[in-house]
Amino acid sequence: MQKLTKELSGGLPGLEISQKDIFYNVASGRLKLRIQNEKQSQLVFYQRQNCSGPKRSDYQITLVSNPEEMNVILEQSLGVKGIVEKKRVLFLVGQTRVHLDDVKGLGHFVELEVVMRDDQTDKDGKNIADELMSKLQIVSSDLIDVAYIDLFLK
Repeated sequence: MQKLTKELSGGLPGLEISQKDIFYNVASGRLKLRIQNEKQSQLVFYQRQNCSGPKRSDYQITLVSNPEEMNVILEQSLGVKGIVEKKRVLFLVGQTRVHLDDVKGLGHFVELEVVMRDDQTDKDGKNIADELMSKLQIVSSDLIDVAYIDLFLK
């Protein structure tokens, strides 16, 4: 998969990233503190339907300069839902971020994130994802309908 993805990205090498996502209990959506190697940590809130196939994700991100202190505050106020650790190789194919993920305790996954322009519709995004899935030989039966954290909680 990495070789094919590299070819589709114009031969550029993927960016290797180690990530630790700490998820917190919230009433709706998902809230996580993302700690990354060599990059500033982020607090990410997002809402995305649990359904098979391409789906819209609405999110807000803020940079966090002291993730340890932020985690203490969030853990004490909300409680930790779970932790996902992964090694990710990131490729850019057109306007799509292709994540090749090795998730600790779960295995290997491919995630496609179509970065939509303001003038594009959800249908446009689905078409872009479907075309790339075809090029990567990903079939609908390969898809999961939940986030990694939800797989741990099942």
